[in-house]
Amino acid sequence: MQIANSTLSPRRMMQGGNALKIGLFGANCSSGRAVTKVPERWSGTWTDNHRLVQMADDAGIDFMLPIGRWKGYGGDTGYQEATLETVTWACGLLAATKRITVFGTVHAPLFHPIIAAKQMATADHIGEGRFGLNIVVGWNEGEFEMFGVEQRQHASRYEYAQEWIDAIKRMWSPGDDFDFDGAFIRLKKVRAKPKPYGGTQPVIMNAGASAVGRAFAVRNCDAFFMQSSRTSVSETAERVASVKAEAAALGREIGVFTVGVITCRATMKEAEEYHHHVVVDQADWAAVDQLLALRNITPATTPHDEFMRQRAQFAHGNSGVPIVGDPDHIAGKLIELSRAGLSGIAVSLVNYADELPFFCDEVMPRLQRAGLRLAA
Repeated sequence: MQIANSTLSPRRMMQGGNALKIGLFGANCSSGRAVTKVPERWSGTWTDNHRLVQMADDAGIDFMLPIGRWKGYGGDTGYQEATLETVTWACGLLAATKRITVFGTVHAPLFHPIIAAKQMATADHIGEGRFGLNIVVGWNEGEFEMFGVEQRQHASRYEYAQEWIDAIKRMWSPGDDFDFDGAFIRLKKVRAKPKPYGGTQPVIMNAGASAVGRAFAVRNCDAFFMQSSRTSVSETAERVASVKAEAAALGREIGVFTVGVITCRATMKEAEEYHHHVVVDQADWAAVDQLLALRNITPATTPHDEFMRQRAQFAHGNSGVPIVGDPDHIAGKLIELSRAGLSGIAVSLVNYADELPFFCDEVMPRLQRAGLRLAA
């Protein structure tokens, strides 16, 4: 994977040779990504995360991707109100594992680049090259108010992020002390040692949904997370091809990933019934409505049918393509996503540790037989 505008050696993205990389998304948060009241919902505690990552490492899961959350969404469950900070979380998980890549999700406007570069280099040494950076610019005004930081206009957020990542990459590169004189960031006589592990750069990803966010990702990142179509594989393929073409025009390659929410049971009937139980019968609707209101999606601003559609999607897993069924169905859908050109998928489960063994025992061998995965 080529790194644009860098003197660093390229690092193989997330290790290994799996054609379809699979990660776990959101395990650092209480309730994970399922906005539900079911008692078995994910705890998000360190003890459960530690147990989960060792299970995932042994099973050959490629990566762990956390959510950068500072303030939860209330509701009956206090949805995502207890969350583990992502870089320190990554350090602990990397120290406990041997193969898996662990990302830190870092809000560029909230982390000074010198501190962030040092934190991430430290994590990378702990993991011997298995740390990854998920750079985000932030959107939740309430979180920024907690820090006393004013949120910039949308385009300016990415202008700041560009300077931030340029400064980070400079600190990760060989060379002497340097000054950095940007419109937003000004640094003097910067010295940053150690460099990331092995003279390479951590994998960098971004999930900007807007045109300016996508352009930022294509310029700077190794991986871009996008929404895949819920209804059309060909539409997903077109989206993937478009992103890759934009990168190629800049002389770069980029992996394109998506986000999914998996409910896998022995039969279709069991899976569909459990899915309905979790996201309809036991949905935390008060938290769902808070999530939507922060995005200005309310009955007053949105046509009724569209509001109800969005409400159902967010209860399901705070967005993300739903994949519900037996192992054959789940594997078939993942194979379709791979054929659409996706490099991988970050998935969430109602209870990661309880559900992962069945997924690995039943779905992963099917993906291996399809040529998308290597044996763990």
